Amino acid sequence: MDAADKESRVIFEEPLVPCTLLARRKRFLADVRLADGTELTAHCPNSGSMRGCLEPGARAWISDSKNPARKLRYTLELLEAYGALLCVNTQRPNALAEEAIRAGLIPELAGYPTLQREVRYGAESSRIDLLLSGPQGRCFVEVKNVTMGTPDGLCRFPDAVTTRGAKHLRELSAQVAAGDRGVLLFCVSRDDATVVEPADDIDPAYGQALRAAVAAGVEVLAWRLAIQPEAVRLERPVAFRLPT
Repeated sequence: MDAADKESRVIFEEPLVPCTLLARRKRFLADVRLADGTELTAHCPNSGSMRGCLEPGARAWISDSKNPARKLRYTLELLEAYGALLCVNTQRPNALAEEAIRAGLIPELAGYPTLQREVRYGAESSRIDLLLSGPQGRCFVEVKNVTMGTPDGLCRFPDAVTTRGAKHLRELSAQVAAGDRGVLLFCVSRDDATVVEPADDIDPAYGQALRAAVAAGVEVLAWRLAIQPEAVRLERPVAFRLPT
């Protein structure tokens, strides 16, 4: 298998439609203007605050489902914010992570012959994004999408308070205590990222939970996406740090 074959990517089935972002409303709605002046509302598949992503008048790209029966025919996929390209569709990172693991592109997660998605586990009734298993045991992988960042490459998570995210860290810690591996994989969905750290000022409880999880043996990986209107792909690892 050559390098081109061993590449995790999401290729958009149809060319994305370029547009201009007008506003994001009620979390899941994005008002955009097409090149011909037509204004429409697209689905915004991102439950976070999207802090640092919503530059007024930013270039954007939407996908067209070509399904007239769908309530919102279009989906917001990419944004340009302060010079960086961002993938804001939070459904993309899990697929990219799965492809990358299957292709052996993430060395720390290579060598597991079985991969399952959305498996129920834990005392708090969670679903793990990816469960890897093999003769060496089980590895529970939680994927988190990171879009908040600054022009100097510093990216932080979360962009809003996330009690669910803290719960996932507790669940991963419990699996490690039971003898499994627990991995938090930050999928950094902006092409200017160089480092990821917790956003302690936004959600100090999550920062504390992350530090406790790392102390309990949960592993943290961070990988950056390469983003183009034709496709997005997992590009390379970036640094993760826990400020003291």
